[in-house]
Amino acid sequence: MSKIHPAAVIDTSAEIGKDVTIGPGCVVEAETSIGSGCVLDANVVIAKNVKIGKNNLFYPGCVIGKNPQMLGATPDSKFGALQIGDSNIIREFVTIHPSIYPDGITKIGNENMIMIGVHVGHDCVIEDKTVISNSTQVSGHCKIETGVWLSGTVQIHQFVTIGQWSYAAGFAGLNRDVTPFVVVSGHYPPEVRTVNKRGLTRAGLDEKQQKAINDAFKVLYKKKTSLVENAKTLAAQSGLDENVKAMTDSVIKSSQHRFGRYLESLRRTEH
Repeated sequence: MSKIHPAAVIDTSAEIGKDVTIGPGCVVEAETSIGSGCVLDANVVIAKNVKIGKNNLFYPGCVIGKNPQMLGATPDSKFGALQIGDSNIIREFVTIHPSIYPDGITKIGNENMIMIGVHVGHDCVIEDKTVISNSTQVSGHCKIETGVWLSGTVQIHQFVTIGQWSYAAGFAGLNRDVTPFVVVSGHYPPEVRTVNKRGLTRAGLDEKQQKAINDAFKVLYKKKTSLVENAKTLAAQSGLDENVKAMTDSVIKSSQHRFGRYLESLRRTEH
């Protein structure tokens, strides 16, 4: 049975699942759905057209699904949707925006921890099992793949892809795509430092898979020829490990855009 505080304001069209807890001062707007087992602590705002899965925990002060930060936008402007999966922990004062396109979707996957003061911009895709630490700011149109760990106050330029099981050190400024399985730090430009050994363990990769990634890193980042050339050389090998293929694909795709942001080559111009 759901527990809804009398000081919460819930639109009559909102769909509330079983065993949902909604605390004082919360606002749940029209055309929303909240799956079973979710907890909204005090003063959480769930805006219109937000779909939330099961067993998510929202800490006080979250604002989820309010209009994107765009010049000229009004409360009546038409925007897209926001979808959140299952078993996410979303801490205090997190903001997540819907798509700027009426037919678009911002997507948050499953089992993510999004810490205090994080902003996730419009049209982002965050996959599963990520950790996004305090005060990190994710611009619009970014993709954060499974297992990524972002340390505190990381700043991410729009259209950047952060590859699976990679790690960004605190205060990193990421303005180009990040290869899977690596550690990156610094800003303008950030630098790839080493293999994210902890990430390989978190991913559950066996010794053979980890060796393949370490060997590929040496080819990509230690050879004196260009990174793209190294990636193409690796990609041409037969029987390539699937994780190494993810690394080479990332490098080759990012090279197709002059700023190293593959998703920007897919940019939509209409709003």
